[in-house]
Amino acid sequence: MLQHAAEEAVRGLEEAGINFVSGLPDGWQRNVHELVEKNDAFQYAPASNEGVAFSMCAGAWLGGKKSALIMENSGLRVASEYIARISLGTGVPVTLLCSYRGDVGETEHWGIPHGIVAEPLLQALRIKYLVVRRTEDLAKSIKRAMRLSEAQLHPAAVLISGDCVWDDGGAG
Repeated sequence: MLQHAAEEAVRGLEEAGINFVSGLPDGWQRNVHELVEKNDAFQYAPASNEGVAFSMCAGAWLGGKKSALIMENSGLRVASEYIARISLGTGVPVTLLCSYRGDVGETEHWGIPHGIVAEPLLQALRIKYLVVRRTEDLAKSIKRAMRLSEAQLHPAAVLISGDCVWDDGGAG
């Protein structure tokens, strides 16, 4: 993610009142993980896979925290069993920040399948989401997703692409 977009994402997490963050660092959001880890406003717990990260976020919420999971959209497939079992069955809110590999502008062949399944999988899991392609929309979208997640006691997601990750129209 471009540095100014990463800083805007962290600002959005802070303004949303999120204080626990987990995830598996990916290439596009590595700098978001690094900024969160260095920021005293957050308890940061990296994970070995996205399903474990979602479980940690759910546990943090049960312990009174407001949690977010940062991952590549391919990690949504890994986390889907955990999301279905925990959130569909018991109502646990987690804000999901997903890089949107395979979105319009992707140049890596391996990223295309991630984009093909991301939105249909979110819909199957009944996760409402926003696609953010402009950096200036990032913080407010994170805050909106967190508010919805807590209101509905279910995850809400932000798919991040466009000007947040590309500064010249090519893949990051």
